[in-house]
Order: sequence, then structure tokens, then C-alpha cells
Amino acid sequence: MSWCTIESDPGVFTELIQQMQVKGLQVEELYSLDLDSLNSLRPVYGLIFLFKWRPGEKDDRLVIKDPNPNLFFASQVINNACATQAILSILMNCSDIDIGPELSMLKEFTKNFPPELKGLAINNSDAIRAAHNSFARPEPFVLDETKAATKDDDVYHFISYLPVDGVLYELDGLKEGPISLGPVTGGPGDLDWLQAVQPVIQERIERYSRSEIRFNLMAIIKNRKEMYTAELKELQKRRERILQQISALQSERVADSTNIETLNKSLSEVNAGIEGATEKILMEEEKFKKWRTENIRRKHNYIPFLFNFLKILAEKKQLKPLIEKAKQNTSNQR
Repeated sequence: MSWCTIESDPGVFTELIQQMQVKGLQVEELYSLDLDSLNSLRPVYGLIFLFKWRPGEKDDRLVIKDPNPNLFFASQVINNACATQAILSILMNCSDIDIGPELSMLKEFTKNFPPELKGLAINNSDAIRAAHNSFARPEPFVLDETKAATKDDDVYHFISYLPVDGVLYELDGLKEGPISLGPVTGGPGDLDWLQAVQPVIQERIERYSRSEIRFNLMAIIKNRKEMYTAELKELQKRRERILQQISALQSERVADSTNIETLNKSLSEVNAGIEGATEKILMEEEKFKKWRTENIRRKHNYIPFLFNFLKILAEKKQLKPLIEKAKQNTSNQR
């Protein structure tokens, strides 16, 4: 069974990750490479970069033929699956996230496989393929053969950047192996690897920018709502402790007004923090609601509706005049 082309969109990628039973993650699109933008998303488990693929382009960088055994690298053997493979390249290399039973079994099963066999194992995973193909757009006609891209077609490719065991890697399933971009300290929660990858991606964008402006950069990050909910709970506990302290001081015969004033100031700060965290949670809920609606629309088959709509117009003898009017408008625009 073939793999469909899926849209490069944070809502699509987030739902795809959820369908692969991975918990506690979401995908955010980056519109800037400045460190403030990157820092605000931490922890960042990996970055996915979309660019227009150029056949025959030379890359003289050294490819690691015998990589770190802890590094999961799979060759891309599937047409149209580079988005899912770029996501998997990050998920399979994050030891501190729950990747779910399906990916855990795949990772364990393929741990001693070469990249080519890892790629075939991904291709043979019914669960991964079903999650990927759930975003297939309904087509009025099903072709027996997939049309191969020609030299005039625009072909886009996804690659991943992430830190593993103190090394920053570029993982591209079309290459023979991973590319080391140098040592970094810390892991997904640290800024060091983001500072290191920033000029790498910037250089790639500048290299293509004269002839191409269509790039896309997305980050796989910790679920924001879960983070803000944990933050809210801590603030609520802190507020409860402050209120207890104020109550205890006020019950004393000679209350220390200085301490009460300090505690009231802390209480105001905590209340402001609670208000801010609550607002962030609501914004995340609204964003996920919007993503769900957009994904439902992406998957919905509008073809029967359109067919019946045109049929009704034809029965009422309104279709032909509309077609003629459209032709006339088109000819007038030329």
C-alpha cells in the first residue's frame, strides 16, 4: 500500500504523533530563528526543516557510516513519507519521552538493524502507515500507479536536527548516514544545542534564498497545556501556603505588619501568575480545538456534496449558464 503526501502543518504533525500513541508532545511552527523564539519553546526535542529538494546537489560533508549505537537512523525507502520519517527520527532518539508501545517495539526490534532495514521496518509498520495515511485527501479517481515526479515538478524534503549523547546531528533519510554537526552540552531542555543549530539552518536558507523562498521549520516540543497546568498547580499550592501564613500572623495579638505586607505582595505576584497560567491554558485549548477542526476538514470527503450540488444545478438548468459566464469572465481577464 502506498503512502500519501501530507501537509506540512503543526496541527497535522501533532495529531500524527498522537495517533502513533506518543504522549506529552506537540509541534509548533517557527517563524523566526532568533534565540528568544527558540528559547521560549524549550524543551525542544528536535527541529524539522522542510526545503525544496534539488536533485544532483553535491554535499561534501562527512557522513557517519558507523554511528553511535544509541542513535536511531533509518534510510528513507518510502515515497511521500519523508515528513513522518523526519518526525520518527526525533521521537526514536528521545529517551525521556513516552513514545508508546508501537514505536517502543519497533525501536527494540530494529536496534541492531542497518539503516536500510530500519527504513523497511517503518514501511512495514501498519500502525505508522495508517496514522500517516489518515491525512490522505479524498480523490475522485484512484490511480493504479503513482505518478513519478519529473524534473519540472517541485519536490520537497524534510530533515531533522536534534542532540543525542552530547552531539548535534542532522538526520536525512536520503543520505547514507547521519551527519555530525559538532559537540553540544545538555539535551532538549538546554539552549546550547539550539544556539549551535541556528547558524546551520540559517546558512541553508541563505544558500537557497535567491531562487527559493518556500521553507518551513517546526519544533517538536513538550505539550504546552501540560506544562502550564503543572505550573498552575504549583502556584495554587504556593497561594494556599501564603494565605495560611497571613492567617496565622493575623491571629497573633501583636501582628507583624511588615511580614503581612511582604506576604500580601507575594500573594499579588502569585495571583498574577495564576491568572497568566490560566490564560495560557485557555489559549492552548483554543489552538488544539482549531487544529482538530482543520484536520476534520482536511480528511472530510466533499466530493459527494459537490457532485450532488452540480447535479441539482444541472437539473434546474442553472449549470450551463454558470459555466458560460465563467468562461466569459476568464476570457475578459486575458
